[in-house]
Order: sequence, then C-alpha cells, then structure tokens
Amino acid sequence: MTRPTRPSRRRLALALVAATAVLLVLDLAGAPGASQVRAAGAAVFGPLETLARGGLGAQVDPGGPADDRVRTSVESAARDQHVGDARRLADLLESSQTRGAPLVPARVVAVRAEGASGPSRVTVDAGSRDGVSEGLTVVSAEGLVGRVVSVAPWTADVLLLGAADATVGVRVGQGGTLGAVTGAAGPRPRRAGLLGLTLVQRGSVAVGDQVTTLGSPGGRPFRPGITVGRVTAVDPGRGELAPTAAVAPAVDVTTLDVVGVLLGAPRSTPRPTLTGGPR
Repeated sequence: MTRPTRPSRRRLALALVAATAVLLVLDLAGAPGASQVRAAGAAVFGPLETLARGGLGAQVDPGGPADDRVRTSVESAARDQHVGDARRLADLLESSQTRGAPLVPARVVAVRAEGASGPSRVTVDAGSRDGVSEGLTVVSAEGLVGRVVSVAPWTADVLLLGAADATVGVRVGQGGTLGAVTGAAGPRPRRAGLLGLTLVQRGSVAVGDQVTTLGSPGGRPFRPGITVGRVTAVDPGRGELAPTAAVAPAVDVTTLDVVGVLLGAPRSTPRPTLTGGPR
C-alpha cells in the first residue's frame, strides 16, 4: 500500500475529525439510529485511523541535514515506543491476571470522558476480526480494566471499571465475602478515582482487604479472580443493612495503553493468540 503524502494525510485527518463531530452530535442528541451510525463509523474509520497515524517517520520529508536530524530523532522515539510496548506486553503475559487465559493484546486508541469522574469508555484496536466479541473481560497487568460492550471489525469499545453504569460482583478478603463494586452511581458519593463497595451477604470488611471479581457464567462479562483493588476505608455504620467501603482500583484507567482482551472461545481469525501467566 502506498503511504499517503502529508497533504493527503491532512485531508484524511480533517475528514476523520468532521465525521467524528457528526457522530458525537448524533450521540449526544440521542438521535434515532445513532448507535447504528456509530457502529458503521467504527467499521469504516477503524482502519483509516491506523492509516492516518502511520509510522512517525512517514511524516518527515527528506531534504537536508536538518531533516536528517529530525528523522534520527523521530526514529529514536519510535524505537523507544516499541521497546515500551514490548515491556508492557511482557508484563501483561507474565501477570497473574492472565494466567492460563487465551487473550488478544490491544492498544487503547481513544478515550471517552465522563465529566469530573474521569473516563468511562475506551476504544481498543482489536475487533471482531481478531476474535473479540461483546461481554469479554479486559485486563491490564495490574488487574481489571472493564468489559467489551460493542465491537466493530477493527475496534472495540470497553466500559471501564468505575464508570457510572458499571457494577461488578466481587469477593472481599480472605473469606471471600460477596459484594458489589460500583462507580459514580454507588450508594455513597466517593472522591474521584475511588470505587464504592457494598457487601451483599453477612460478613465484615477491613482496610487492606483485597477485592477480586466473583466471575460470571462462561466468564462473561467477568472472569473470576481478577484483581479489582483494595479496601482503603470502611464507612461508619449508620443504619445501613450491609457494610460499605471505599476501594482503590488496581488499574489507573487514565494511563491505559496496552491491555488484554480475555477470550472465551477459540479464535478463528488470523491474528495469533497469546497465553498469559508466570513461567
């Protein structure tokens, strides 16, 4: 494939921006068929985004010593990026979060913010062509990221842990007491970055308790045993039927880069799968 020239890249970028603005307006306005338009846009613009980004070096025009210095600097930055990606992928594969699980590694390419509460969704560069489908668990080397909520051929949208409409069944502490973790829509207001925990069975909760996913039938939307976070504060009892607490998530969703989509079934697409876990 011939790489686009700088003017054509600029035109392509402007077209992508304009199309994105149209989709955003339709989405915010709640226009009929907005979700279908957004899905179609993902199918069309997914590969175009990859093409528009291209390699860093592709944006440098040859022509003299100054260009040589710029090219050298860009190539060095690209090498550093590849080294960083390789390190993050190695961390993901060696993490206990991916032990024995076939996964598709993916990179976060877009973030959807949700006011002061932080990001609510991200888009990753793996889709149905890679075996990704709705309801799959998404993790980083540190723990739970969220779950896949929509899929296009080249990309997928992930609802993040901590989003206002995200609830996760969990086990708390060594006793595995059952509970539910929520984001901004929880029963008590929490400061930005913290999750709300409510126990759903008789038991106790203490600062420092580890919180992990309870798991779902077939591993959708969450596989069991994935780290959610740790309890940082227990709320004083004020007549509530069940104890509540604040949880610091294991994953900082504001700095996501390389993640893994845990597959629930064997793949049938060309991209190879990887299996994580300590060696």
